[in-house]
Amino acid sequence: MAKHQFQTEVNQILQLMIHSLYSNKEIFLRELVSNASDALDKLNMLVLTDENYKNVNFAPKIDISFDKEAKKLILTDTGIGMDEADLISNLGTIAKSGTKAFLDNLSGDEKKDSQLIGQFGVGFYATFMVADKVEVTSKKAGTDKAYTWTSEGTGEYDLVEAQQEGHGTTIVMHLKEDEGEFLEEQRLDSIIKKYSNHIPFPIFMDKEHYVAAITDDDGKETTPATTEIKNEQINKANALWTMSKSEIKDEEYKDFYSTVAHDSSEPLTWMHNKAEGTVNYTTLFFIPEKAPMDLYRVDYQTGIKLYINRVFITDDEKELMPTYLRFLRGVIDSTDLPLNVSREVLQSNPVMTKIKNASVKKVLNELSKMMKKDSEKYSKFYAEFGNCLKEGIYSDMGNRDKLLELMQFNTLRVSNIYKLIFFIVCNHWENDSINFFI
Repeated sequence: MAKHQFQTEVNQILQLMIHSLYSNKEIFLRELVSNASDALDKLNMLVLTDENYKNVNFAPKIDISFDKEAKKLILTDTGIGMDEADLISNLGTIAKSGTKAFLDNLSGDEKKDSQLIGQFGVGFYATFMVADKVEVTSKKAGTDKAYTWTSEGTGEYDLVEAQQEGHGTTIVMHLKEDEGEFLEEQRLDSIIKKYSNHIPFPIFMDKEHYVAAITDDDGKETTPATTEIKNEQINKANALWTMSKSEIKDEEYKDFYSTVAHDSSEPLTWMHNKAEGTVNYTTLFFIPEKAPMDLYRVDYQTGIKLYINRVFITDDEKELMPTYLRFLRGVIDSTDLPLNVSREVLQSNPVMTKIKNASVKKVLNELSKMMKKDSEKYSKFYAEFGNCLKEGIYSDMGNRDKLLELMQFNTLRVSNIYKLIFFIVCNHWENDSINFFI
């Protein structure tokens, strides 16, 4: 057995990862599934473009299994796999670009440091939040040898030659005594649906099913009731928002809305937009029919989910859209946004700013169209969310004119509208009385 020492700096980062950077343990599974998806993406590209991989069988699959008695959680993929050098490079060192340089640049500012950490691939080490030992067995596509990497998250790891039939990677996590929740079928299923439902490859898991007893004609039991294990796909493997609008039925939009908004009623309307150019992103926004209960609470729950390459990043980032559009529900998905190490803190990034600004203009333009083409629907919208739009008049200077056009007032004379707007903007700009007068 070949023992290898982690670099001193790597040990420091590992301890930081385990004890500091992640506030939610369950996301270790998201990281592993994301890594497996990346491995499948890489192999898929090579099979299509590299002559050396033309004969490799590409059967994409991610499989999750567990052994309660042995306290093992196992994740397997059929991706590109890793050879000995890859295991040392990807798992033996956390930051390829130099961990010492990383540590030298730590400023003590948590937000800035998290952005710096985002340049390093360290998600795999989140496994040590829940496991006291991790084994990784991998075989690179197109090679004959497999290797097993083993570590307890301390100062060293072992690397030995192993046996594995096909290419891909298997990760075995020996869970800590108090992490039994991650050996429960329903818990694992809910995590996958929460974070990885739209991973473009199928994720399978062994599920236990009840099999009723069999009786004869006299009612006598001939075969007792039992349970059987079936390997079932647990994710949709289909990101609705990435599909062409012409391919999606209204019912599919409504079903997706009920999932993303946790709302049993139908949405008032939706806006599906795909942008390609200097910044590539897709947005799918819904406007609820009724205002959420927490719409005017300071601690309101934002309704926008951020995805990067179909991987769920956050649904609790209030900077994704301005506060006055907090009634929106839906997703933003981009291939151009960088990820930080934990994928929990959205980096301050000019790409996100461009997406946000363009999305706001798109939403306001769609509301303007609704007001002109379907006044009845717009009146329903305004009755529920008009007060939110009013907040934007004094908080979003760049879109103030567009917002003013969307205002509605109870008056019989059109000229009074402009007088009222002029009065509000000029005389009540610096105080909160704007909501009283409108």
